[in-house]
Amino acid sequence: MPSRIPETRYARSGDLSIAYQVVGEGPDVLFIPGFVSNVELMWEVPFLAHYLERLSRMGRLVFFDKRGTGLSDRSLGTGSCADRMDDLRAVADAAGIESAAVIGLSEGGPLGILFATTYPERARSLVLWGTFARILEAPDYAIGFPPGTGDFFVKNVRKLWGTGEGWRNFAQNLPEDEDTRRLIARYEKQATTPGVVEQILSRNLEIDVRLALPAVQVPTLVIHRLGDRLVNVRLARYMAEKIPGARMVELPGDFHISGRVGEDDDVLDVIEEFVTGDRIAREPHVERVLATILFTDIVDSTARASDLGDRAWTSTLRQHDEIARREVERHRGVLVKRTGDGLLATFDGPGRCVRAAQAIRTAVRPLGLDLRAGVHTGEIHRTADDVVGIAVHIGARIGALARAGEILVSSTVKDLVIGSSIDFADRGRHELKGVPGDWQIWAAVG
Repeated sequence: MPSRIPETRYARSGDLSIAYQVVGEGPDVLFIPGFVSNVELMWEVPFLAHYLERLSRMGRLVFFDKRGTGLSDRSLGTGSCADRMDDLRAVADAAGIESAAVIGLSEGGPLGILFATTYPERARSLVLWGTFARILEAPDYAIGFPPGTGDFFVKNVRKLWGTGEGWRNFAQNLPEDEDTRRLIARYEKQATTPGVVEQILSRNLEIDVRLALPAVQVPTLVIHRLGDRLVNVRLARYMAEKIPGARMVELPGDFHISGRVGEDDDVLDVIEEFVTGDRIAREPHVERVLATILFTDIVDSTARASDLGDRAWTSTLRQHDEIARREVERHRGVLVKRTGDGLLATFDGPGRCVRAAQAIRTAVRPLGLDLRAGVHTGEIHRTADDVVGIAVHIGARIGALARAGEILVSSTVKDLVIGSSIDFADRGRHELKGVPGDWQIWAAVG
């Protein structure tokens, strides 16, 4: 946190006054916060202050409270995306921005897209962080959420707003202590009212800037957490496909903001490198966690590739990869990487891991593919883009023992899912190359 909170200034947008702050030096960086904000109180919330400090190291940071929130006028007007984009332009004018790196977080993403396409000379680059072009499904947009889901979410947030629990729908890893709850309750109340929360979120469900995506002509970074529960990564991939030359970066994690200081530094590192061309040199973060490892492999892939030919085999692999990715996500897993003709994924529960393997195996059979898989639960070391450790090696070795169609697991996995609907068949004891001792292996049946 800076020694003193930066001065809050006001921009005129029609009849409304829009609060904004400027901090740092260098090329302009225009940050559009998500959902609600309070430009002064953000400095008192540890993880938000950390975001602002990191962003201000990238240049002269300009950020603001959208209409209806924070220190801006508490009127939404029509509440449309276009009106809020006008507020963004007014802030850019007032702050003297000629050309900025525009960073849109969550709800701020569509506003950034509109700004970059309406005033392309004023956006030297665009970062879309945990965001979307449209959130609800449509006849030509099956990847969106059903409308009823959105309505339920909006009403739940309104009910909790002001208690310190409403914002946990947006930053689910917030510390659980009472001091944090009181701080977040104060932030909620000073950011906006329950009624305006409902209005804003309802308007967000109506946002659709898909037609603007092909018109984005500035360098664009789309960055997203693979397991984001609020904004599915499919929505980010859609944007990256439609924006010419966009760079897509997918990182492990279950929400686009964590709520804890430092947990989003992997995102901020990528953004900093994109915006400035430089990346802060620091030791890679290594996290030790208990996880269930899944390795899959396509049986006789070389022969299958030879039978099909290069073009058909490439198409088949692409379909396999999409099916595998979808099932991993559906079972709350994280796709770590592709391993030749298979994949490595991690899960927070062994039952979900086994069911994901079964679902992938079944779904790829119409492609003429047989899979084998290995599953083990143990401690892993997780970095920004990989997992390592003896548990990973054990999972790979178990997978290598499997025959076509088999999903083999360690006794650890079997013991952890006792009482579930998963049945197992004894496959005997085996030595695993490079791993001490004999290991009892089981096959998941069904």
